[in-house]
Amino acid sequence: MRKFSSYGPPNNKLHYYAPREALITDTCTQLKGYAPDEGGHYITVWAPRQTGKTWIMREVVLTLRQESQFDVVILPLQHLSNVTDVNRVAQVLGRELAKKLNLPKLTIDTLDDFEQLFERETLRKPLILILDEFDGLQESVIAGLVGFFRNIYHNRQNQTDKSTADKDYLLHSLALIGVRAVLGVENVKGSPFNVQRSLHIPNLTHDEVAYLFNWYQQESGQSIEPEVVERIWYEFQGQPGLTGWIGELLTETYNKATSQPITIAHFKEVYAAALDLLPNNNILNLISKAKQGAYKPYVLELFQTKTKVKFTYHDPIINFLYMNGIVSVERVSLSENYVKFPCPYIQKQLFNYFARELYQEMDALYSPFEDLSDTITEDRLNLSQLLLRYEQYLQANREQVLKNAPRRQNDLRVYEAVFHFHLYLYLTSFFRSYEAQVQPEFPTGNGQIDLLIRHAGQLFGLELKSFANQREYRKALIQAAKYGQHLGVTSIWLVLFIESVDEKNRQRFEVDYTDNKTGVTVHPQFVQTGKGLNFKCQLQ
Repeated sequence: MRKFSSYGPPNNKLHYYAPREALITDTCTQLKGYAPDEGGHYITVWAPRQTGKTWIMREVVLTLRQESQFDVVILPLQHLSNVTDVNRVAQVLGRELAKKLNLPKLTIDTLDDFEQLFERETLRKPLILILDEFDGLQESVIAGLVGFFRNIYHNRQNQTDKSTADKDYLLHSLALIGVRAVLGVENVKGSPFNVQRSLHIPNLTHDEVAYLFNWYQQESGQSIEPEVVERIWYEFQGQPGLTGWIGELLTETYNKATSQPITIAHFKEVYAAALDLLPNNNILNLISKAKQGAYKPYVLELFQTKTKVKFTYHDPIINFLYMNGIVSVERVSLSENYVKFPCPYIQKQLFNYFARELYQEMDALYSPFEDLSDTITEDRLNLSQLLLRYEQYLQANREQVLKNAPRRQNDLRVYEAVFHFHLYLYLTSFFRSYEAQVQPEFPTGNGQIDLLIRHAGQLFGLELKSFANQREYRKALIQAAKYGQHLGVTSIWLVLFIESVDEKNRQRFEVDYTDNKTGVTVHPQFVQTGKGLNFKCQLQ
């Protein structure tokens, strides 16, 4: 029986896979050319890591090889990633290419010699060449090869009076896979080819994710509750590597009772393990990139709730984070695009990592002999009182809490995310002696963060915001009510972080709001982060 593929390209004979026929057909068309006798296109194939670029191009190669008009070769370049001499790279590629094409032995010592391989006198028929992991090469090597292929490209373009098989060079088309550097960001000489001929590999669609798990159900005979598939789609947004991984965990690693359906309760247990217990190379690599000094401030800034960040591929920081799967694009329209986290699972992993990097579990949140019945009992939770306790704790320990907190370079203010991290870990530590669970949720992937507390069979929702102005406050009330409706609760707390707030504005804005459309009541409550707190009431 097939299995889910969690790392690397799936094997069509062994693993579940989405056919992606339209994407494969489009890629073949670009490489053959819309009028093949006039030549194919030189394209870049790009997408974040673990999105299926290699598998797609492998299928393209198999499809193109069914035709006799072209020779088709795909060469992996990962083994050349540390080679700094472009002539050495050309030498190795030349040897490998000649072997693949069964060509007479040629002496290739330099990049100039490499050119012989593509001449009409050497090749038997037009060649479609695909170079995988091209962006892993050293920048000097990329620049040298880019210039080399550009020269061949222009030479063929200038011979419009000849068919593709009669031109001086028979490199019919070229695909460079994973080419971040050739998109004009790091290559100062510009892109070697028409960027419009680039091919973006998207995540799996909702239908493709459903197709994978339907295939498993048909083949195994084990049913999966529809809600499980919907949660997989929601949490991983079709990211192929992670979707395959959660599929492996659900159907193999933690699937002992194969005669029973895979339920949403089972999914939640496995998902919790995937968050906290199980290492995943994709996530480890992603975190290693996000915590780098040049990129960490930007990632922390993305957790702020005030404004969206405009997306542009030409920003080197955004480009790096995008190509490494740390951020994605929220498309509103062709002219309006914003940076967002690619899926809730990745955002939770980043949130948890940075939260614990700053703050471990907290001690001395209350005295061993303190009566907490005003805040929590075995069957009741007073969230308003709990937030007051947190605000008091933050004020009493503010200097220590913010001592090593990262700050924005432009104004030296503490990142908004720091307070979200701190509140989350405060609540986690506060409930240590109780059977209460706290988990962060990120419904939009773009700024909004919610903390969900489960205690005594009840669900409590806290939506965290920074208080910006009255207009945004009113929008936040409506948004919180909609989220409360989504959670299936009748009330929800809107936690408003603000540097300073006086008693007059507390009384003005900390007023319960009941939404007419949803019927959900929103309890807004300030948490002052600056110095000088005057409590509206004292803790008991």
